[in-house]
Amino acid sequence: MKNTPIDYEVVNQKIRESGIDNIGKASIRELLKVVSQIEAETSQKYIRMEMGVPGLPPAHIGVEAEIAAHKNGVAAIYPNIEGIPELKTEISRFCKLFLNITVPESCCIPTVGSMMGGFISFMTLGRMYKDRSTTLFIDPGFPVQKQQHRVLGQNFESFDVYAYRGEKLKDKLESYLSTGKFVSLLYSNPNNPSWICFTEDEVKIIGELSKKYHVTVIEDLAYFGMDFRKDYSIPGQSPYQPSASKYTDNYILLISSSKVFSYAGQRVGMMVISEKLFNTVSPDLKSYYSSDKFGNALIFGSLYAISSGTAHTPQFGLAAILKAVNDGDYNYRSDVIDYAEKARIMKKLFLDNGFKIVYDKDLDEPLADGFYFTFSYDGFSGDELVKEMLYYGISAISLSITGSNRTEGVRACVSLVNRSQFPDLKYRLECFRKDH
Repeated sequence: MKNTPIDYEVVNQKIRESGIDNIGKASIRELLKVVSQIEAETSQKYIRMEMGVPGLPPAHIGVEAEIAAHKNGVAAIYPNIEGIPELKTEISRFCKLFLNITVPESCCIPTVGSMMGGFISFMTLGRMYKDRSTTLFIDPGFPVQKQQHRVLGQNFESFDVYAYRGEKLKDKLESYLSTGKFVSLLYSNPNNPSWICFTEDEVKIIGELSKKYHVTVIEDLAYFGMDFRKDYSIPGQSPYQPSASKYTDNYILLISSSKVFSYAGQRVGMMVISEKLFNTVSPDLKSYYSSDKFGNALIFGSLYAISSGTAHTPQFGLAAILKAVNDGDYNYRSDVIDYAEKARIMKKLFLDNGFKIVYDKDLDEPLADGFYFTFSYDGFSGDELVKEMLYYGISAISLSITGSNRTEGVRACVSLVNRSQFPDLKYRLECFRKDH
């Protein structure tokens, strides 16, 4: 159809100029660039759902703390590579109050976002044992984490977990871990892109199998506490965020500030390492690092080689946010629950116009409304649907780049869609349905 809401020829031109053979398989950043170019050429605003960035103001407590830190001159001083004491204290408290686990402050490391935390975890774990260095991804997942493995030259395997929920997860995981070649396994909870959320029973299975097969669990908690069907935001009270860290002593938690505190631009995240793993000694580490202790190798080897630590003022900002959350003075959930309401409205608009939700259940329970949802349209693969929707002023990414086997699907992020755009979204979806 050439009579589309966005100029058909302009879209074609920008896709050709991008040099991307299959725009449906473009990376998130590649697609972002193409859509931005179409917007600039046509002066028409897209419904931007391709990139998972916060759409809310940053937590003001952090902003004020950073201003105060700047006035105190910390920008002129290198931060301690292990993190400022105030932040390490509050990360440790946060783990106790919201996960109900005890982690020493020495095992709490600020990183330049969870992206860095993952990268240095993969780097160090992959060099820990000569006979195994492969990561198992419980997919679907964040595509860049696999790209990090490619950059590092490390092996990975993956499976789509949707058909293996509940008790089925145990046999599926064991079929991989029993081979003895995996050093780590990674998953996100809530999940990017599907927004499925593992139950307490499922993270228990993961934790117990990690102990049985001596595999490090890397838990990506980018959307901490954002399964809005339950309230995980009251410090020191159940329910707590489900986490395998309760069931294994061999874990790394990647806790982001980007979504839950809308602090993405400051690139400051939290890496929490179990005390046992931090102190684990492996002679094979000495081939790459000056220390054979995992925690020292990671901090003074991998982290030091990449950035010499995390920017100073954002650490003060995050420390202030965490202190307010830990003290019960700031409830982060009340700010970000807006994402769930927007997802509910947007899902209905898609369903009313002939689309289907791809990942729609957590076991027998309807999927939570939250930061992401997934959709499909009969007759299209996910890759084809990504391209086709560009002509209708809607951008999203294909599930095919996330490790999902639901290749008919597309991931939508609700965060950057303003409520004032809902009439435009409705109109464009109606146009799509009429044309198809």
